[in-house]
Amino acid sequence: MPEKPDKSLDCIGLFCPMPLLRTREEIDSLEPGQVLELIADDPAAEEDIQRFAKRTGNEILKMEKEGDKLRFLIKKTK
Repeated sequence: MPEKPDKSLDCIGLFCPMPLLRTREEIDSLEPGQVLELIADDPAAEEDIQRFAKRTGNEILKMEKEGDKLRFLIKKTK
């Protein structure tokens, strides 16, 4: 599993729905197989991003929580 994402998105300080909207834009700009790193501190992002990945068929490779920060590695599948 790649620890080095192809693109990184910092959504610290942004609140629902911005992290989700920005994530969607970034995922759309990636090629299948590429990985997006998302860092957010919006508590709603945890559920929003998981739901987004499931609905769009993208894969969450990793989700980490450190204090109030969330870090996702999301692989674009198609």
